[in-house]
Amino acid sequence: MLLLTPSQFPDYELIDCGNFEKMERFGKYISIRPEPQAIWDPKLSSKEWDQTAHVRFVSKSSSSGTWKKLKEMPDRWTIKYPVKNPDKHPSLDFRLALTSFKHVGIFPEQACNWDYINERVKAMKAAQPKVLNLFAYTGGASLAAKAAGADIIHLDSIKQVVSWARDNMELSGLKDIRWVVEDALTFVKREVKRGKKYNGIILDPPAYGHGNEGQKWKLEDMINEMMHLVFQLLDKEEHFLILNTYSLGFSSLIVENLLSGPKNLQTGELYLEARTGIKLPLGVFGRYHTDPK
Repeated sequence: MLLLTPSQFPDYELIDCGNFEKMERFGKYISIRPEPQAIWDPKLSSKEWDQTAHVRFVSKSSSSGTWKKLKEMPDRWTIKYPVKNPDKHPSLDFRLALTSFKHVGIFPEQACNWDYINERVKAMKAAQPKVLNLFAYTGGASLAAKAAGADIIHLDSIKQVVSWARDNMELSGLKDIRWVVEDALTFVKREVKRGKKYNGIILDPPAYGHGNEGQKWKLEDMINEMMHLVFQLLDKEEHFLILNTYSLGFSSLIVENLLSGPKNLQTGELYLEARTGIKLPLGVFGRYHTDPK
């Protein structure tokens, strides 16, 4: 089992975490927001947190809340992630925003997978590998694939999130990502019937969710069916697959069993290490690829 954390991300830093919160720097601005896995005590004092942060998320329910500004800062700003071995695109650029559901538009721990996607696409013999990004959110993985030369389909069930991803594509100087607003399981079933094949498939499903027409998604009830379908979409000669899960109680052994032990399989946890030394777990992953021939 691997423990992976981003090795290069100058515009992001986890400063401290504890008491079910985390304090992070995104570019020049520092936020405090909920983190259900941070069940321990923070290293820094409450006074240090309040004096350091620009903004704090105040929950009103389990899924929404408001931001309380402690220092002056904009509601929207941008950050960059440097691409390893850059060609034409030295960075992936992201527009961040203070949303009512505590997120700011990026999951920085996923940078480990962005690097993997970049490397796998560039290693393929296909001139323009076909990649499918499911539950794609604001598009970090889609940007990584496109910057490496992939023909990428970006799918999410929320139209506003897909528009946000399009903004990130344009900020990054990229073009021609194909956008789909649809329920992921519905789309995958149709692609299987059509006999479509992909060189890379990325899945980052939520624990719970809804499709664009109200379809219900529950991870533990539906992920096994999803994976059986996804396997049918992979190009037999040349492919990679990434599965991320962020669900309390989900083990990397579950992901290993779902992926059925192919050659080159890596499983483990993604985490972020705080400036104070605390390691914050942020989900489990599984990924594998075919060897170049």
